[in-house]
Amino acid sequence: MGKQTSLYQKHIDAGAKIVDFAGWDMPINYGSQIEEHNQVRTGAGVFDVSHMTVVDVGGEDAEKYLRYLLANDVAKLDEVGRALYSAMLNHDGRVLDDLIVYRMSFGYRVVVNCATRSKDIRWMIQNTDGFAVSVEEKPQLAILAVHGPESIDKACKVVTADEAEQIRELKNFRGIELDRFFVARTGYTGEKGVEFVISEGAAPELWDKLLAVGVKPIGLGARDTLRLEAGMNLYGHDMDETTSPLESNMEQTIAYEPADREFVGKPALIAHAELRKAGELPQLVGLVLESRGVLREGQKVTTDKGDGVITSGSFSPTLKHSIALARIPINSESCKVDLRGTLTPVRIVKPNFVRFGKKVFE
Repeated sequence: MGKQTSLYQKHIDAGAKIVDFAGWDMPINYGSQIEEHNQVRTGAGVFDVSHMTVVDVGGEDAEKYLRYLLANDVAKLDEVGRALYSAMLNHDGRVLDDLIVYRMSFGYRVVVNCATRSKDIRWMIQNTDGFAVSVEEKPQLAILAVHGPESIDKACKVVTADEAEQIRELKNFRGIELDRFFVARTGYTGEKGVEFVISEGAAPELWDKLLAVGVKPIGLGARDTLRLEAGMNLYGHDMDETTSPLESNMEQTIAYEPADREFVGKPALIAHAELRKAGELPQLVGLVLESRGVLREGQKVTTDKGDGVITSGSFSPTLKHSIALARIPINSESCKVDLRGTLTPVRIVKPNFVRFGKKVFE
């Protein structure tokens, strides 16, 4: 038996199929993964993501510390409530993890992946030398993500009128600290939605209220196909500590300016950029297979510039055909995938397939 969130019994009551996920007993689905996927694209669904790791960073050097630790620049968070997506790199410029950091009244809140929890916290603490900073994990907090076109309306039905008014005013990548919880307009599905960070003791009641207003429980299976359609990376698959963010479609997570800001991995990233200019660094792209067959992680890819590999792939319930993320030689123009011994042509597209339920690639 693995670790369990405070919503474990709620998952069992809802008929969930439980699987091991990085040492946690988590719901993969509640019956039909495709129905759950479509529910988020057309209505509203709730995910228990309490297995993710919440780390609060405070102290007088909190900003200075995070500006050194992260590839993106937390100085951009010029007011409480703002959030940004970043990579945390090692000194070789490889991706230790991807994360979201929020500016809070007490400093910053960092949410990292559960599978990298021990490594991330160890790295964060190792890099506190010379900084007046506190790094505190918050295992007593649960996270419920409510996503889909009806998510905001549904979520506002289960909170007070004052809380609902403030939630409706939130813009993307903004959050607000309320008396009972922290709520933010962030997520992992390509749909609008909110994420509630709430005490684990209060999470089951919020779960029940959401289900009572028509929000459906969604498992990790649909979460994966939703994020793939949105072109969002999954750590350990599309990037890890052997890959550079420059070969993982993560340029937006890097802030090279101001030039005087030093951060972990910056010199290596500059060297990676030179390799890319020389055509020696691969890139992460989207692949589309509109004929029969399913693209899967690990399948070999052959292009006019050389070989590559699929890092994430699946049937897309929204598009009704297979899609994938693949790392291939840069500037490749044609591509084939080995499907059961047959080289099958696929289209190379930008690694972004669906937004707000609609196809976005050409």
